[in-house]
Amino acid sequence: MNQRRAAAGCGNNVQAQPEKGQAATSGEDCGGLDKALQNNLNFIAGQKAQPDAQSEARIANRQAVVDLIQQRREAAGCKGDGGAANAGQGNANQGNANQGNNAGQGQTTTKPAPKPDANQGNNNGGGAAGQQVCQGSTVTLSGEGGAPAASSGTFPVGTTLKVTNLDNNKSTTVKVASVSGSCALLNNAAFEQVREPGKFLIRNAKIEKID
Repeated sequence: MNQRRAAAGCGNNVQAQPEKGQAATSGEDCGGLDKALQNNLNFIAGQKAQPDAQSEARIANRQAVVDLIQQRREAAGCKGDGGAANAGQGNANQGNANQGNNAGQGQTTTKPAPKPDANQGNNNGGGAAGQQVCQGSTVTLSGEGGAPAASSGTFPVGTTLKVTNLDNNKSTTVKVASVSGSCALLNNAAFEQVREPGKFLIRNAKIEKID
């Protein structure tokens, strides 16, 4: 194949990319990143379909989360658009399902999203019970509803994690319910317990493995 490429005058190296849902070379789980991307894009689509006074601020904050996920997908070498082309279709009501929890919290916009850490959530080996893990990781939300829970690409389903927002000293203890591309990705209910008003990203987080 390389001989044929050379004869044809092809340039650049060709590297195999991981299939959707498989771990990329950086250790990120592309399937988990794609799911988080689609959830946040669906939320934005719902806000645009049924806007209220807070929608513009919510959309701006969620877009910052989307930009961060896209940066991490690019760094991980994830293929395709992550389902972005189909996100938001048939989800006109999704963006308003949780507005009761977000009311009055969309006025403050987030700072620019940090550069992605290609190895985020994959340097701790799972950690021992009661120990701090994933040091330096930021924490954001998956856009999923339901009771407080988390998703993770580092810990198996059923693991209990304690997430503390060091900017306001609020904590939540949740079980990992699904897989994502982060050390700890909180659903809407869990994020509400530790968030600062109007912010959709916890930059100074402490993550502990409870059991």
